[in-house]
Amino acid sequence: MVRATVLAASADRQALVPMVSGYLILMSALGLGLRRLYRPRAPRPGSGQPRGSGPEPERVKAGPPGRRRRTGWAALAWPVAGTVVGGYLLLMAVVAGYYFGVARVGPGFLQSAATGSALLVGLAAPVFAAASWLAVRPRRRRR
Repeated sequence: MVRATVLAASADRQALVPMVSGYLILMSALGLGLRRLYRPRAPRPGSGQPRGSGPEPERVKAGPPGRRRRTGWAALAWPVAGTVVGGYLLLMAVVAGYYFGVARVGPGFLQSAATGSALLVGLAAPVFAAASWLAVRPRRRRR
């Protein structure tokens, strides 16, 4: 009975540590993304404007100085592509961490995980792009 309890505690630890680690990695990535999204950028050196002074820049329309602002499909495609690629890389990091840290399974596991996840991304990306377009498209009044 005591041995079964020790084995159960060991199995709990083996499952709990990767789950908590994956959760912390995911929440850290989301937190950094939100911080980057909502925090104003520091002024460039020599601009003469201290941080926090002046009007708040527009987040959606303002771009880096010297670059043309993307419009139309390009304005939507870049954030969607960044989200898709970033999500895939984060998923692969979690899968690789699971493979090397927890479950030493067969050598085909990583290849299968990479191709299966790529298929998942290929199926989900068009749906995500369409949903993003529906969320940001201009509202037209019906007459």
